[in-house]
Formats: sequence, structure tokens, C-alpha cells
Amino acid sequence: MSARDRDRRAHRLLAGAAVVLALAALAAGDAPGARVDVAALARTVEAGEDHVAALELATWIRDRKPGLRVVDVRSAAEFGEYHLPTAENLPLTALTRTAFRADETVVLYSEGGTHAAQGWFFLRAGGVERAYYLRGGLHEWMTEIVEPTLAADATPAERSAFARKADISRYFGGTPRIAASASSPASPTESTSDSEPAAGLPARPAEEGGAVRTAVRRADERGC
Repeated sequence: MSARDRDRRAHRLLAGAAVVLALAALAAGDAPGARVDVAALARTVEAGEDHVAALELATWIRDRKPGLRVVDVRSAAEFGEYHLPTAENLPLTALTRTAFRADETVVLYSEGGTHAAQGWFFLRAGGVERAYYLRGGLHEWMTEIVEPTLAADATPAERSAFARKADISRYFGGTPRIAASASSPASPTESTSDSEPAAGLPARPAEEGGAVRTAVRRADERGC
């Protein structure tokens, strides 16, 4: 089974678990008055229109997509330790009581994605049409944006695609790298981006590397 097939299978399992749990919550009365078109939501999930990838979300944040609201559904303590740029903290209990405008695009995320997927179901059940969740949660953000790695034997097409990812990674203070090969050690990729790190970039735990801490310090010096 290829990596892509494994990702698709994992997403289907995640979405299925989220729907089952959310339906149980609705049946228990946690979302009074909600009306759910399960068939429509199933079609949305099947088409992959319920989630966004880390690279897409990072691009939206960098480009300041109008109406974008990035929502961290973890606890306040976890949010305080580390969160995505521009994110607000709304645990699931608060999420169900929050009103969203029709012109807003809401992207939820959690540690691995399960709680965010459940939150997505609650929002859609409550009538929020432009709701998504970060497919792989913070894990995907870390591996794809903060510390993306290009295989040493990558094809020219993969190298070209990685150049864009490297630019976005550096915009957020990340450290894109090329994996070590038998003949050469790993080294950071070159970036052609002149963009500055996003304003409001949150701190990361100290053990996760110095690149983001440097970006945070520079943002603070600019008064961002």
C-alpha cells in the first residue's frame, strides 16, 4: 500500500469515527435543535471537501485569506504551550455555542485531527457551510510546514513542488531540509522567498528547534 493510499484510508477512518461520535452526541442532546443531512455530509467527506492540508492552510494564513478563522479546539493549557499563527482557542464545548458569519471560512485543528473532525461535524450540523479541519492536525503542521523534508532521491517534479513548500516554511520560521543521502549529510534547502514571518507567530516548545524562536524574536523586535 502506497503512502497516499494509507493517508486516504486514515482519513476515511478518521472521518467515519468523527461522524459516529458526533451522531452519538447529537442523539444524546448535546446539540439541541440540530438537523443533520447525513447523506450530504457523507458526500462531502467522500469528496475530500471536509478538510484542508497543512500547506493549503499555511498559504491561506500567509495570504491573509478574507474571513479566515483558524480555531484550536484543544484545551487552553495546550493552546498556551503552542498554537498556529492567527489561531483562537475554542474547545468543543465553546465551539457549539459560537456564532460564525456566513462569509467566514472556519478551519479547526487539534493534536492529531480527531477532535477537530468531530468539531467539523458539529459546525456543519449547526449550519456552518464553510467549515473545514486540518487533516493531520498539529502533527501535519510540524512535519509539512515547520520541518518539511525532501527525500535525497526526489524526482525533479518533487523538488519543484518542495521549493514552494520551503518558501512557505521559511515564512513561518520553519527549517526545510533535504534528507541525508549515503554520500552527503542533511542540509537546509535554499529559499528564494523574501517574505517576512507572519505577525503573531506563537512560540514553540524549546526542544522543538531554534528556527521558530528566532522568527518570534524578530517579529517581536518589529513590534508585530
